[in-house]
Amino acid sequence: MNTSVDIEPSTSRSSETLAPQEAEWPLDDLVLRGLTWSRADTGKASPPILGLHGWLDNAATFSRIAPALSRLHPFYGIDFAGHGHSDHRGAGQSYPLLDYVKDVAGLIERHFQEPVIIIGHSLGGIVGSLYAATFPERVDRLVMIDSLGPLTQSPESGPEQLRKGIRKHLRGSGAAMTYGSVDDAARIRAGGLSPLSAEAAGLLVPRNLRSVEGGYQWRTDSRLRYPSLSRLDEAQVAGFLQAIEAPTLFVRAQEGLLGGRDSWRKRIDLIAQLQEAVVPGSHHCHLDGDVEPVIDAIKTFLTS
Repeated sequence: MNTSVDIEPSTSRSSETLAPQEAEWPLDDLVLRGLTWSRADTGKASPPILGLHGWLDNAATFSRIAPALSRLHPFYGIDFAGHGHSDHRGAGQSYPLLDYVKDVAGLIERHFQEPVIIIGHSLGGIVGSLYAATFPERVDRLVMIDSLGPLTQSPESGPEQLRKGIRKHLRGSGAAMTYGSVDDAARIRAGGLSPLSAEAAGLLVPRNLRSVEGGYQWRTDSRLRYPSLSRLDEAQVAGFLQAIEAPTLFVRAQEGLLGGRDSWRKRIDLIAQLQEAVVPGSHHCHLDGDVEPVIDAIKTFLTS
């Protein structure tokens, strides 16, 4: 049975300050890196949380919620391939959606023995949902933050999508921009497709930068911005969502990316054990502004 609840803004912000540690997880063809928040008192029997970030973000996106959630479970924030400190894909490769799912499968198979809890924001929620559908026995619970399955296309739009993607791959990327300071890069990111406050951009951006002569450049792979060569259609997405067996929490931001669309609403009924929590804030409701409602919603879900 699916349920929905509104989570009200809190009167005070979290004072959690647990510092993360750098970590890396070798796979067959690349090395994934990230940040871990872990407390001695959570115990080895506590299922680990894997935090999967959004497109062009990195593991630092969980900096404000992971310290609190690590009181319940060890928290491992993963940099996707091409993002943060993780390896880029090799020459001639790109970043199709399903390859992220393959990376997560390899990560869990090689480095985590027990079923995991997945908390995914945006792209991370999409990848988490596809993995949970494909390997239901490996997922204890699933949390999707302002995310409810992949973007889709109609079958007849496939040729144009493929044409657009191939043409961009053939043109390649332009020269990398150099910024005089981390703050300069953070200001650019703050005004991006999903705007962030200066505080939130300051937490997220440094992990996506590398130092070069004259300043800083983006560490993220420029090929991440290339159009997808193809997308799933709505019927295929429905098949994945219906295959999710884990209890699932959909955290929807009131001012998030899904707010202006109604097409995603029918997806809610496809997931057998789904709860919906509506929280104040924008697409990055877990990082920007008051994050306590997000923490409260996830804690309630994980302890219920």
